[in-house]
Amino acid sequence: MEILILVLSFLVLLSIGVPVAWSIGISSLLTMLVGIPVMPAFTTVTQRMATGLDSFALLAIPFFILAGQIMNRGGIARRLVKLAKTLVGSLPGGLAHVNIIAAMLFGAIAGSAVAAASAIGSFMTDEMEKEGYSREFAAAVNITSSTTGLTIPPSNILIVYSLASGGVSIAALFLAGYIPGILTGLFLMIVSAIWAKRKGFAPGKRSSMSEVFRSFLDALPSLLLLIVVIGGIVAGIFTATEASAVAVLYCLVLTYIYKEVSFKDLPDIFLSSVGTTAIVMLLIGTSMSMSWIMAYENIPQNITEILLSVSDSKVVILLIINLTLLFVGVFMDMTPAVLIFTPIFLPVVTEMGMDPTHFGIIMVLNLCVGLCTPPVGSVLFVGVGIAGTTIEKVVRPLLPLFIAMIVALMLVTYIPELSLWLPRAFGF
Repeated sequence: MEILILVLSFLVLLSIGVPVAWSIGISSLLTMLVGIPVMPAFTTVTQRMATGLDSFALLAIPFFILAGQIMNRGGIARRLVKLAKTLVGSLPGGLAHVNIIAAMLFGAIAGSAVAAASAIGSFMTDEMEKEGYSREFAAAVNITSSTTGLTIPPSNILIVYSLASGGVSIAALFLAGYIPGILTGLFLMIVSAIWAKRKGFAPGKRSSMSEVFRSFLDALPSLLLLIVVIGGIVAGIFTATEASAVAVLYCLVLTYIYKEVSFKDLPDIFLSSVGTTAIVMLLIGTSMSMSWIMAYENIPQNITEILLSVSDSKVVILLIINLTLLFVGVFMDMTPAVLIFTPIFLPVVTEMGMDPTHFGIIMVLNLCVGLCTPPVGSVLFVGVGIAGTTIEKVVRPLLPLFIAMIVALMLVTYIPELSLWLPRAFGF
């Protein structure tokens, strides 16, 4: 009875336009009210929300958000685009490759798909249109490539998964994300090259070694952030939370060197970061309350039994889980999806012997597809808005790129070493 109320109330609230965080919180409260009096129900939900946020690891999220906001305004995107252009601009579909590589680099540095879509899209859409690419194809490339930074560290969503999974190593997750993220980017580049050849887009001018070297030197301070943050975590110099604070300090120094953010810009940057952090933390708090209620109702255990009774084939069960997550990603934002469905599916895959680090990468890659689809796809809306086009026009060039993302997902799902080789090489 309780699970029916939880699911139905959540779906009804979403269908009438209630924000996701409030839908999760209200449906959790309604479920509690069925079994216990009003005051204990309110107290339990608020306690679960507060307890869910009481985590040192979560402090990394506001710091990484702030670092991303500083970088978004600090001229870093333009330098990364210039570097990518000198490296791959002369290949078939060159500007599409530039978009993908720049989005991968910026998304990894900023840790935000929306920031990458906004920053890179604002540069690349007009550039691609000048070379004959349609704005719809430029938007599709920008939208899909911006999600690759969510698996390439540092990544806020991998920190959220670490919390939801009960403490999977953040350093291991960060290392595990490199190969899947790069693999997804390579598949997107292959599709873009085929599309460019079919449409007859001419490749760009080949850059000289001196141009490559100059653009690399110009972008080097930005790229060093990845080495400082990830290297510090892997080497055990600091935790992910401490690394996020180091990232903020590094970005402030970088903007001072680049002289593209003034002291007067900082209040706006801080305010924007606080607003984004508040939204993310509310989602985390309400999602943790819903996760607790599901655990209280033994939902994860029941689903584990059901799935394991459907088939004893690991291939079939992973396919069912992937299809479920693809469906969930269409209707739910990534953060609550990770927090709600990790406790449900993680016991299933661990029962089959899967490494929790591997499953975390599968889950994030899977939900990245949902960021590019309506009705909740935040990256889709940003990319379409930046390009000045419509969702209906972007759908056709998006489809082959979706297929590329799903092929990468399937490879990562069924070839564990793609995720686990790097963590094992570093002793995690």
